[in-house]
Amino acid sequence: MISRNFKNVLVVSIGFLSLFTAYGGLQSLQSSLNAEQGMGVASLSVIYASIIISSMFLPHIMIKNLGCKWTVVAGMACYVSYSFGNLYPGWYTLIPTSAVLGLGGAPLWSAKCTYLTIAGNAQAAKDGNKGSDVINQYFGIFFFIFQSSAVWGNLMSSLIFRQDSNIAIIPEEQLLACGAVDCSLNLNMNTTSTRPAQELVWTLVGCYIGVGVLAMIIVAVFLDNIDREQSSHFRENREPFSKTFLATFRLLKDWRLLTLIPLTMYSGFEQSFLSGEYTKNYVTCALGIHSVGYVMMCFGATNSVCSFLFGRLAQYTGRAALLFFAALANFSCIIALLFWRPHPDQLWVFFVFPALWGMADAIWQTQTNALYGILFSRHKEAAFANYRMWESLGFVIAFAYSTFLCLETKLYILLSFLMLTVITYPIVEYHERKHPTPSIQEAEHPPHNKEDFHKDQGKIVAQTKL
Repeated sequence: MISRNFKNVLVVSIGFLSLFTAYGGLQSLQSSLNAEQGMGVASLSVIYASIIISSMFLPHIMIKNLGCKWTVVAGMACYVSYSFGNLYPGWYTLIPTSAVLGLGGAPLWSAKCTYLTIAGNAQAAKDGNKGSDVINQYFGIFFFIFQSSAVWGNLMSSLIFRQDSNIAIIPEEQLLACGAVDCSLNLNMNTTSTRPAQELVWTLVGCYIGVGVLAMIIVAVFLDNIDREQSSHFRENREPFSKTFLATFRLLKDWRLLTLIPLTMYSGFEQSFLSGEYTKNYVTCALGIHSVGYVMMCFGATNSVCSFLFGRLAQYTGRAALLFFAALANFSCIIALLFWRPHPDQLWVFFVFPALWGMADAIWQTQTNALYGILFSRHKEAAFANYRMWESLGFVIAFAYSTFLCLETKLYILLSFLMLTVITYPIVEYHERKHPTPSIQEAEHPPHNKEDFHKDQGKIVAQTKL
């Protein structure tokens, strides 16, 4: 029989799977579907700029007042509004709903990460295990289920758009402008990618709205409110607004968080590159928009499986080995993309890059989230708010220069941030290995040796039962 904490992890994961089946599918298509005047990419920039703003104050306030469960439900409602904005895409519909999504995005992700960390520590205390190992496993399970949303969301778009009878044939002169070619060609060549029929777009967005609403229902009905008492206590003993507002920034006094900023921002850069640049400059340019879904399904499937595997493998290999492996995979892909000239005759190559990228992204997501939960276990809400803020800054910068820098320059920027990450991350990892951060249970009941540790854990469980 599965534990209560594990059941809650499954509920959160399935809820996010349903929600991001919709959002992930829309995000992959924005740079191609709403390409006019860069409207789609602009909407993505607004989303992550709004997340940065909301990260500064909303997560801490909402989680402390509403609790993790209802913060997740409220954040999901904001995501669904973006799907409604895509029914009739325009500057007056996409931009406002993008801002609403961003405001709900930071609390949503911070609440999810906080919830998984609380559940992991609680289960570790109950079983007498190491908290970091259980947290790693829970994040691995979450991302295993969550990342498969890229499969289902893109499968939906591919099956629906395949019904379009007006699929353009890519001319040879356009193929010359695909990939990291000469900047003048890359920026000036007009693509012949045809937008699918409006009826098919409405059908797809309607499906996305349905699965988004389903996600809200799943979490509202089946997720336990495990931090109810903490939220009630906070409302009864309300802190000054200035203290709550500044919670995210106060954590920046910790040098470890500052050192992790390049790693966190790189997560935004690498995700935005695949969803915004690879889909547009390689897939849509050489194969057409109807192929975007199939290619991104490969990314989602690989990401999902590897998230589960690496979440469990981390306890044997450690974080550092996995993160350096992810860096090597991304480095290899970036170098190859600088020289590859995509052509429909090389169909299998279009799937190799997202597969490798998905494997690397699985490591970045599971290990970085778990690292934040371990290092800042006493300030979870503020820590994960910082994570979303700096990751979103990476997204914003990448989407902001998307329309006026050539692809080759973007690849070099991505490579530079990867190198900076490889330099700064080991500093934190080395310090953590020499001076491990105690879990909440260990801090409250410091063990003198391994036997004392297990005795203390037994006392915690006994007190919980009472």
